[in-house]
Amino acid sequence: MSVDRLFVALDMVELDAAQKLARSLAGSAGGLKIGLEFFAANGPAGVARLVATRQRIFLDLKFHDIPNTVAGAVRSAAALGPYMLNVHAAGGRAMMEAAAKAAAEGAARVGKPKPLVIAVTVLTSLSDEDLRDVGQAVPVADQVKRLALLARKSGLDGVVCSAREVAGLRAECGPEFKLVVPGIRPSWAASNDQKRIMGPGDAVTQGADFLVVGRPITGAPDPRAAARSIAQEIAKGATP
Repeated sequence: MSVDRLFVALDMVELDAAQKLARSLAGSAGGLKIGLEFFAANGPAGVARLVATRQRIFLDLKFHDIPNTVAGAVRSAAALGPYMLNVHAAGGRAMMEAAAKAAAEGAARVGKPKPLVIAVTVLTSLSDEDLRDVGQAVPVADQVKRLALLARKSGLDGVVCSAREVAGLRAECGPEFKLVVPGIRPSWAASNDQKRIMGPGDAVTQGADFLVVGRPITGAPDPRAAARSIAQEIAKGATP
């Protein structure tokens, strides 16, 4: 279903507001993404309360450290019951392999399904110029491809990438490798601070599995209606 592909980014810190919004989006979105802002304010207990709403949770904490440290963090995060969590592919193969193993261990310890473990390739806020500024003298598309292939070899379930890289990654990584795409903006929404963006229908046509949309939904006068509108655009893109 088109709704299942849509994750709404709850980029907020107020737990009560997040729970209220989560309840209002039931049936209009496939899940919720919560990140560093929410986690820093509410911790694991806050995550558990959103998991308890029975919405699928994408825990977007982007772990990036030495393998042992990331393994410990992922093991604990997986025990909270998220549907999906992520690490930075730039942490390297050993780190990603440790994360994949730890996710299975953490979930098994509490009798929960193993979450999808997804690698962040290049943040959608970064351009070629931004990469040069930090000493990576390669185009964004080349770096994304390199990191995605490394993530697949490391046993991860997929990657986060921009919609502009989806078609190439789908061809390189195969049909089962999950492609999670932020930076999605319907035609009626502002681009804000995202640089490598695309509309929902086009992103699905290119091969995206999951789309992450934040402000066009959470900032709308009627978030539920906005989510349904985006789901309709996704459905058009998914239609052969």
